[in-house]
Amino acid sequence: MSLKSILAVKGDEVVSINSNADLAAAAKLLKKRQIGVLVVFDAGGRLVGILSERDIVGAMAENGDAILRLPVSQVMTPKVSTCNLDDSIGSVMERMTEGKFRHMPVLDENRLVGIVSNRDLLKWHLDTIREHIQKIEESFAEVDLMRL
Repeated sequence: MSLKSILAVKGDEVVSINSNADLAAAAKLLKKRQIGVLVVFDAGGRLVGILSERDIVGAMAENGDAILRLPVSQVMTPKVSTCNLDDSIGSVMERMTEGKFRHMPVLDENRLVGIVSNRDLLKWHLDTIREHIQKIEESFAEVDLMRL
């Protein structure tokens, strides 16, 4: 399975917000969509950051609820790690683990085509393990039948 396969199952919808929107709007959008991250675009449609629940909570811990009136651009993570559609799942998992982040936008020829989370990649990993176990069990069943 590839990132393309994961996105085919998961869907390619990416929920985004403009960098000028305030954090209150961002928090409401996260809650409404029941997600943990928003991709942030500038007025020209360029990817300029990513905003997570963790970013909002951290800013609130430092500055209180006054941050809800701040623009997303002041709280977002401006350095966005992205991956390409043809990157290996293993390399994406390693980068997310090393960078200590849970979501990564997926690009295809510099165009945003989806986002993967560590949950998506863990599900892929577990499904792969289950498939291997099933094949091993089937092989053992064939061996047992040959003994009869």
